[in-house]
Amino acid sequence: MHALANFNWAGVIDFLPALLTGLYYTLLVSIVGIGIGFVIGAFVGLGRLTRFKPLYWLCTGYVELIRGTPVLVQAIWIYFALPLIINYTLPSIVAGIIVIALNSGAYIAEVVRGAVQSIDKGQMEAGRSLGMSHHKTMLQVIWPQAFRRMIPPLGNQFIISIKDTSLLSVILVPELIFQGRMIAASNFNAVEIYTTVALFYLVITLTLSKILNVLEKRLERRVA
Repeated sequence: MHALANFNWAGVIDFLPALLTGLYYTLLVSIVGIGIGFVIGAFVGLGRLTRFKPLYWLCTGYVELIRGTPVLVQAIWIYFALPLIINYTLPSIVAGIIVIALNSGAYIAEVVRGAVQSIDKGQMEAGRSLGMSHHKTMLQVIWPQAFRRMIPPLGNQFIISIKDTSLLSVILVPELIFQGRMIAASNFNAVEIYTTVALFYLVITLTLSKILNVLEKRLERRVA
């Protein structure tokens, strides 16, 4: 306790604007990235259920590739290697969003696939017996039920993606860790700054966890 008192905790206030800037970019990359990731995951997840083999293998290959490689490697490849292929340098923020979108999309695809498969097959048969097409039954009958079951794991993926943004400092995305590193390197206050950064992440994840718990309870009441 005495050792902690020797650090200048009050001095952290001076660096709050920079840390809040990092928080802004952390949330921006997370929200936009996972929003795009959900669209990718929805298409890929449904693609993993199709009987059209080329599409199935394409979607499966994407999921296995992303899930089989670390986020850090994906970030480095997209920011440093991809520009050499496309002959265009991506802004770090854009690269970060792409990383989160592609990574979360692969995991969301499995959430979508599992949720759709969990719906009783009789639901599809009932819709078809009423004269609805396969796509209409999927959209109006299967998807609403599956989406309710996706909400908890989607929330968990959002939390994971927020924590994954901490790896994007390696490609110069000015998120929380990047800002913390810059401040600590210039002012030699690593203990105070990194502790504050950790608290930022803790507050975000605890808040999201609380929101998820409330949503789950409301869903349970509706189902009941």
